[in-house]
Amino acid sequence: MPEATLKPHEKHGRPTTQSDLPDSVYAFPKQRKEPLTDAQHVRNAVARFDRVIDVSDADRALAFANIEKAANYYDVNLAETSWHDLGIHPRQNRREAAVKGAVTRERRVRS
Repeated sequence: MPEATLKPHEKHGRPTTQSDLPDSVYAFPKQRKEPLTDAQHVRNAVARFDRVIDVSDADRALAFANIEKAANYYDVNLAETSWHDLGIHPRQNRREAAVKGAVTRERRVRS
């Protein structure tokens, strides 16, 4: 199991924009996906783990280690014991669905 890279980040109690966050607060630090800045974000990262695309199995193992560390830090109960419990790969056609959703959102904004 890889060593977790998570370093909890707080900016003096103020919300930060995503670009202000260091890579070390993300479940997937290389891709800067799934920030783990509080208990709610940890729960979201667990729920969305299998939706992350374009990551290797090694990246998933590192992300799970980061999620575990964040869950302990923010006192979140984590029932899963392995990243395999969260889902190995995203569902098929995920990329196409994401593109279609982006086009739909853009149309709604312009209307």
